[in-house]
Amino acid sequence: MSRTIPTINTSRVTLRAMRAEDFTRFAEIWAIPEVVTHISGKPRSKPQSWDAFLRNAGHWQISGFGQWAVQPHGVAQMAGQCGFFFGSRGLGDDFDPFPEAGWVLSPEAQGKGLGLDAVQAAHDWFDRVIAGRTVCMITPENTASLRIADALGYAFMREVESDGEPLCLMTRKGPPV
Repeated sequence: MSRTIPTINTSRVTLRAMRAEDFTRFAEIWAIPEVVTHISGKPRSKPQSWDAFLRNAGHWQISGFGQWAVQPHGVAQMAGQCGFFFGSRGLGDDFDPFPEAGWVLSPEAQGKGLGLDAVQAAHDWFDRVIAGRTVCMITPENTASLRIADALGYAFMREVESDGEPLCLMTRKGPPV
């Protein structure tokens, strides 16, 4: 099965398929401690990044949705990623069966509104093409991501613990009204 990954342009960013030449930048972003501090707390090794990079590409083929590279206009390289995936995390029937939203930006792209712009565009596409409930998980300290989730209409479901750290599980039943 082959699926075309849509390109989405906003006034500030382009969401596009990740390309082989993006891998070096992808691995660089995931190796930055500041990037992963609210995700796993541990920078990814290059082999771990390669596995995740291939998983992102395969997700589109199997599910019809996945993660896009986020490329700010006027910037030569991707600055992060956003989109949807099935995490199969074992967190329960109220979380696992639903597409999980995720977003990551490099430090130089953070704090400029690019994250909200990109994630809003991804959700607009999802609402038109796939539709339905989505979930996300965010650490309570990640106030920037919590603001994005709130702007997109995510609501708190419950708190869980992973590796001794609290995580907020959130759900979105569709676009905010």
